[in-house]
Amino acid sequence: MSNQFEKATFAGGCFWCMVKPFDQWEGIEGIISGYTGGHVDNPTYEEVKTGETGHYEAVQITFDPSLFPYEKLLELYWQQIDPTDAGGQFHDRGDQYRTAIFYHNENQKQLAEKTKAELAESGKFKAPIVTEILPAKTFYPAEDYHQDFYKKNPDEYQEDRAKSGRDEFLEEHWDK
Repeated sequence: MSNQFEKATFAGGCFWCMVKPFDQWEGIEGIISGYTGGHVDNPTYEEVKTGETGHYEAVQITFDPSLFPYEKLLELYWQQIDPTDAGGQFHDRGDQYRTAIFYHNENQKQLAEKTKAELAESGKFKAPIVTEILPAKTFYPAEDYHQDFYKKNPDEYQEDRAKSGRDEFLEEHWDK
């Protein structure tokens, strides 16, 4: 991997819904769905979904910061989640569906903390912002059938997303 690329790792609930919003921009080189932040090596989806491995469902984005700066990734990230929900996201409940920003360097940490503080001060949400900002840990790619799920299984993706309540929440809280 050349020096121009960086990684960003975001947990935002079901990883199926976290790929498409980032997948359509110049400067985004790749997005992998996977698991991070837990205490089991090489976890499977079946293990993670029990909530007992400590992992988050997450996406790891490889990006060119000269074309798509980390600040823009953060702005896009916040607009995909309910940052006030500590118990999961929308209809996906449990620790594996919590939100978190996993920073890969000090600059990412500072920018994540800054945008979290700005969001908290904005008054956009009545409840506290509970999304955690954590150091990046080992990222385990999910099984192949989870990668690019929205492209491979568009009907199932749309059905799951429609029943999740995510889109209604995002429309209510974010100007599109």
